Amino acid sequence: MGDGEGDHLTLATGGYDHTIKLWQAHTGICLRTMQHSDSQVNALEITPGRTMLAACGYQHIRLYDMSAQNNNPLINFDGVTKNISSVGFEETGKWMFTGGEDHHVRIWDMTSNNPACKRMFDCMCPINSVCLHPNQVEMAIGAQNGAVY
Repeated sequence: MGDGEGDHLTLATGGYDHTIKLWQAHTGICLRTMQHSDSQVNALEITPGRTMLAACGYQHIRLYDMSAQNNNPLINFDGVTKNISSVGFEETGKWMFTGGEDHHVRIWDMTSNNPACKRMFDCMCPINSVCLHPNQVEMAIGAQNGAVY
């Protein structure tokens, strides 16, 4: 995931080593390493305001502050099971969507200090990916059974 900061691009990476790294893309210098100790990192997404980073893994969705030196997550989203494989944001950052192996696509209200799941879709099989249409209303959902919703 990339984030433009003036003339510089910040890149976020994560994986099976339970870490998230922020990189200065034009130099390849690692700016910061954050621990995602509860699980591997399956997906990352930078918020539209370019200040926060959502990370999801096994039974966890975390929101990190990209500008603070505190490496602990600001928000731990509750109520998810199994691997969460996809995360994204509506263009103004008012809501976030996630999808995973628990068969659910969730819509999270990001307008309060305590974001909560406001809507959930059951797709009857594990979710591989979720993509928001540019109209900001429709989503394409890819499931492990080969179906696209």
